[in-house]
Amino acid sequence: MFRPKLLFTSLAAIVLGACSPQDPQAVTSAAIAKQVILPTYSRWVEADRQLATSALAFCQGQENLETARADFLKAQKAWAELQPLLIGPLAEGNRAWQVQFWPDKKNLVGRQVEQLVNSQPQIDAAGLAKSSVVVQGLSAYEYLLFDAKIDMADSAQKAKYCPLLIAIGERQKQLAEEILSGWNSNDGMLAQMSKFPNQRYADSHEAIADLLRVQVTALDTLKKKLGTPMGRQSKGVPQPFQADAWRSQSSLQGLEASLSAARTVWVGVDNKGLRGLLPSDQKPLADKIDAAYDASLKLFASSQRSLTEMLGDDAGRQQLNDLYDSLNVVHRLHEGELAKALGIQLGFNANDGD
Repeated sequence: MFRPKLLFTSLAAIVLGACSPQDPQAVTSAAIAKQVILPTYSRWVEADRQLATSALAFCQGQENLETARADFLKAQKAWAELQPLLIGPLAEGNRAWQVQFWPDKKNLVGRQVEQLVNSQPQIDAAGLAKSSVVVQGLSAYEYLLFDAKIDMADSAQKAKYCPLLIAIGERQKQLAEEILSGWNSNDGMLAQMSKFPNQRYADSHEAIADLLRVQVTALDTLKKKLGTPMGRQSKGVPQPFQADAWRSQSSLQGLEASLSAARTVWVGVDNKGLRGLLPSDQKPLADKIDAAYDASLKLFASSQRSLTEMLGDDAGRQQLNDLYDSLNVVHRLHEGELAKALGIQLGFNANDGD
């Protein structure tokens, strides 16, 4: 008679135990969400607000091209820092494509921007939201400010392209604010990564597994973003125009920012990152991952030339190969030994089939 009640009581205790502050995975998930992910999303919002302001100021003649380009590079860096943190709404639907269109194997950005400014010369953010993702984001913004065929110092060209520049700035600001607002809502990602069970995660282990999957996918993407222009997918023939930020010559800076952000998830704030979940007998693995991050970031810091320049000579290509190999070590450690140590089955990642 009493067994069902006892069973229910036991299950309730297990569920409550999973939600208790003593659950290290719940503590880590909440800490990463609050101390790492949320501040990075907030910086992204601020950078996009500045981008929207910058576009307007530039087009009204209150800001020069150099400043407009610098504001773009800040927004692009803020987006790069989000790559290992694409968990929840921003990773769903086609939202990430609305921020950056890559890979662009057929110069769709350039072609579709030109088509759009000719067909809708006075486009605004509302109209842009209904357009192709190719023209909504930073890739199109970069094209307008950096492409060799466009001279924004020429008043006629500036008048032609400025409505789209302003629209993209406003669209990116709206998108970032919408995502951040969703994160902070009552049942948003911050809550879902902090209290379990919820509609997204049955328990804290699922949240940690999701975080690691996002890390592994992001690290794999970094390898692709470096390897593709190096020619690793084209029989060794360099493809400099396949780099994700080739027009602004800022590809390597973006990769470095992404890798640094991935390391923050690993280390955490106050040691409340994925690293802190490893038991003491896994210290050799933790040290190995620490060393892999340090080695790769050191190589990025020592790369003083642009990716395109480095592709042009043997010494540069060797440096890029060393960079790629260092990223591969970080990626493989996360995908293999770290996943095993945390008891996580990774399955497929978002890049499978590319």
